[in-house]
Amino acid sequence: AGPAPGGAEQRGSRFSVLTWEQVQRLDQILGEAVPIHGRGNFPTLSVRPRTIVQVVRSRLEKKGIPVHNVRLNGSAASHILHQDSGLGYKDLDLIFGVDLKTEDVFQLVKDVVMDCLLDFLPEGVNKDKITPMTLKEAYVQKLVKVCNETDRWSLISLSNNSGKNVELKFVDSLRRQFEFSVDSFQIILDSLLLFGECSENPMAENFHPTVTGESMYGDFEEAMDHLRNRVIATRNPEEIRGGGLLKYCNLLVRGFKPKSEVDMKALQRYMCSRFFIDFSDIGEQLRKLEGYLQSHFVGMESNRYDYLMTLHRVVNESTVCLMGHERRQTLNLIAMLAVRVLAEQNIIPTVTNVTCYYQPAPYVSEINFNYYVTHVQPFLPCNQSYPTWLPCN
Repeated sequence: AGPAPGGAEQRGSRFSVLTWEQVQRLDQILGEAVPIHGRGNFPTLSVRPRTIVQVVRSRLEKKGIPVHNVRLNGSAASHILHQDSGLGYKDLDLIFGVDLKTEDVFQLVKDVVMDCLLDFLPEGVNKDKITPMTLKEAYVQKLVKVCNETDRWSLISLSNNSGKNVELKFVDSLRRQFEFSVDSFQIILDSLLLFGECSENPMAENFHPTVTGESMYGDFEEAMDHLRNRVIATRNPEEIRGGGLLKYCNLLVRGFKPKSEVDMKALQRYMCSRFFIDFSDIGEQLRKLEGYLQSHFVGMESNRYDYLMTLHRVVNESTVCLMGHERRQTLNLIAMLAVRVLAEQNIIPTVTNVTCYYQPAPYVSEINFNYYVTHVQPFLPCNQSYPTWLPCN
């Protein structure tokens, strides 16, 4: 490492060198201990992200799996690049670039992470009888594996009760790596990690590693401009699973706006169409919405009602791919969830036997049909667990 510039420096349109202030924020986040909460009687692990990366990387390479680079992805990367973005950050998404050519390598990666969790257990814990399966049940929130023609990756999400999960993603190939320009940033961590391991002197403004960020959207400065000015932009939303619809409505609630009215109308139609292709069943829609509310509004529960009303408006205005009854069914589901959210906030006493009314779309032409009426029943909580890998697509 040597002297680094104080301002952003272009290295091609996709890349930019982080400023000293941005490097400081990155170093602070990597150095802050993050609790990984155990279920049952398992103790809480307190581990710094920097340590997790170093230990996992070292173990993978000892097992013959080279790590090409390690990146910080998503909202945490956006927060480092622009602290007042309005996005906040929830998860710490860490991407390990690896080759996942065979089923055995997928399994080996998972085994390595479980071994690391065993080492992170505090002193005094008897580790002899703790199996990888036990560790998975105790500390893993989500376990995903995808392997098809375009995508080969796995995800191991470590539990955190406040919603800030440490997500370890091992990527061989991934066709679509972002939803919107404002969350398209990845920060390459290798130089900062190497500096911490090798340098005897602390970082300073005139002596710190050169850390590079990349925008998967394509144009780094354009994406940064969107982040500073809270602009919603994306490319080919029909390629995103779920169309990016749920994230789009979250951005709207946070004060982000599409570039233009024309862009907004086209964008919303594409997103709604892809969402209902991927989640065509009303039960799937319920599970998806409940999961999103649970994971994306920790500490911001008061925003959930505004979010659902925004989603209701977008679906009502822009859904052109559903039959009339399917559209009404989805709108009613969103309205019921909004009522339940109000009940949970004690704004209304209960959701049982509450009646919701809404004006149907103009093209609903049934005789004497003025309002659609439904009696709301309370939902059972949906606590989905992942006992094993999700199946390959």
